[in-house]
Amino acid sequence: ITNWADGGDPDRVEQLEAINNPEDPAAGTRTVPFARELYIERDDFMEDPPRKFFRLAPGREVRLRYGYFITCREVVKDDAGEIVELRCTYDPATRGGDAPDGRKVKATLHWVAAPTAVQAEVRLYETLFNKADPEEVEPEAAAKGADFRSNLNPDSLRVLNGCMLEPSLASATPGQRFQFERLGYFCVDADSRPERRVFNRTATLRDTWAKIRSRGSP
Repeated sequence: ITNWADGGDPDRVEQLEAINNPEDPAAGTRTVPFARELYIERDDFMEDPPRKFFRLAPGREVRLRYGYFITCREVVKDDAGEIVELRCTYDPATRGGDAPDGRKVKATLHWVAAPTAVQAEVRLYETLFNKADPEEVEPEAAAKGADFRSNLNPDSLRVLNGCMLEPSLASATPGQRFQFERLGYFCVDADSRPERRVFNRTATLRDTWAKIRSRGSP
C-alpha cells in the first residue's frame, strides 16, 4: 500500500476486528493484523479482466474484508513477465469496510498481512474418480485392457506449499476445523506440527467467477 505512511508509521501493524462466523453471532470476533504489505489470492487479480470479473484490476477499487477500500495503481512484473507485486492505495476513511460517502464496490477480497502471516501446507482433495461409476469404461478402452483405474482422477490430491494464513491459526491443533472464507472448509491434519502446519480441505465453496469462466462467458 503505497500511501500507508499517510496514516502514521509506515511500518505500523493495525489490529482489525473480524467476525468468526457471520451466521453465528455467538461465535464472537477475533483480531486480524493489517499492514502495508499484504497477500491476496492470485485469482483475485486480473490485469485485463473480462466483463463479469469484478475483483481487483488496474484502476479498480475493491474492499478488503474487515479492512479498507484499496485501488490498484501499478502492476510490477519480473523479467519473465510474471506479476510479482501490486502497488495500491488505500482510503483511510473506509476502515472496517464501509465508505462514509456511501460509495459501493463490487468485490470483497480476503487477505493476510505479510509481516504476521504464518506458512502452511494445504492439501486440496477432489473426487478419487472422474466418473460416478468407476467401473464404467468405454468398450474400446476395455478391449485394450483398461479397467476402473482409467477413471482415476489425477488431480484428486493437490498439495500447495508456502500458503500464507492469518496468525490466529498458528496455534491450531490436529482435528480442529475452520472455514477459510470463499475457499472452503478445512481441518488440521494429524501430520501438522508447529514447525510444519498442514490443513486438509474437506469441502469446497461455490466460486461465482469460476462458474462463469467454466461456461466460457466473456
